[in-house]
Order: sequence, then structure tokens, then C-alpha cells
Amino acid sequence: VCGTTRVQYGEHTIDFKAGWKRIPMWEAIREKVPAFTDKDFSDVEKLRAVALEKLPPKERGPVQTMNHGELVGFLFEQHVEGTLVQPTFITQFPTAVSPLARRNDQNPDITDRFELFCVGREIANAFSELNDPIDQEQRFRAQVEAKARGQEETMDYDADYIRALEQGLPPTAGEGIGIDRLAMLFTNAQSIRDVILFPL
Repeated sequence: VCGTTRVQYGEHTIDFKAGWKRIPMWEAIREKVPAFTDKDFSDVEKLRAVALEKLPPKERGPVQTMNHGELVGFLFEQHVEGTLVQPTFITQFPTAVSPLARRNDQNPDITDRFELFCVGREIANAFSELNDPIDQEQRFRAQVEAKARGQEETMDYDADYIRALEQGLPPTAGEGIGIDRLAMLFTNAQSIRDVILFPL
């Protein structure tokens, strides 16, 4: 589109040709919070303490009740997401923050999911679709509970979706790419309002 694989975005030169980094979410957090040991990373209260360090008191409520997977997702957003300038695939998302993604066969605490990040924002989200209606029902209920605990970015219970899954869904994968965010990159636009067709 731009006639090159190197694109200028603000003060950054983004190189789309070089091999894109691929890193599990927990490893990306460990890179930014090197004080974490493997043992610490399995300690919910240690994760919670680090998550609360930079939060003002009025924003601490939801973090106080987060489970392990939710804390991992929160720490990623807090310490890593904004630092991912070059194209980077983040893999192995916790099940708790991936309510529609299939569990990994070797580790049910993570999902078969990746997101692509560039210039500190998500560009694409992809995963193997969860096609087990019992697991999906439990995940929706967990999302409703998380919302009741004060977490804002959660899903509602979708009975129609569960009923459809009970009829059967073959193994499926999906990917969503933020075309507007790509357009921002290609045009060096700092606001999404500059590239969407109807910015109302």
C-alpha cells in the first residue's frame, strides 16, 4: 500500500518486513517486571500487589477481587501493551480474559489465542473458537460475576449463543483485523477520527 515495508508513524519507524516477535503474555510481563520469579507469577497476591502499586486508591476496587488470569491480563495492559511499538504477536492469553476462545489442550488455564500489537495498540485478535456449550456457559457466568465485581470490559450472558452451540459448531477459528487502525498506521494519522468514513 505504501510502496515500502517501513512506515513512519509519529516518531517511530515501523518495520513490517523484519521477523515479528512472538511472545507469551506472561513472558512479556516478566520482561517489563523483571522482579517477578516463576514462583511469584503463580502467586495471586504477589500479582495483585504489583498491579496495585501504580493505581490511585479510587481505581483499586476491581483489582482487589480479580482472579489469577484477570490479574495477568491487567498487568499486561498496565506494563506491556503501550510499549509494543514494532509488530509483536502476544500469545497464550489467560482463559479468564478470553471468554470466547478455546482452551489450550496442554494447559487449560490459557487459550489458543493471539493478538497483534503495533505502536502500543491492538491491531488484530485471533483465536480458536470455543465450541463446547458447557464450557462457554461457565465462561459467560464468570464474565457476569466479574462485571458484578466492578470490571468494565466484560461480556453479558448470551443464552441464544449457548443454545446455538448446543446444536453444534465444528472446529472454527476467527480473526479480526482493525482496518481503521491499519489505515492510521499507513497514513501517519494520530486520531482514528481522521481515517474513518463517518466520524460522528
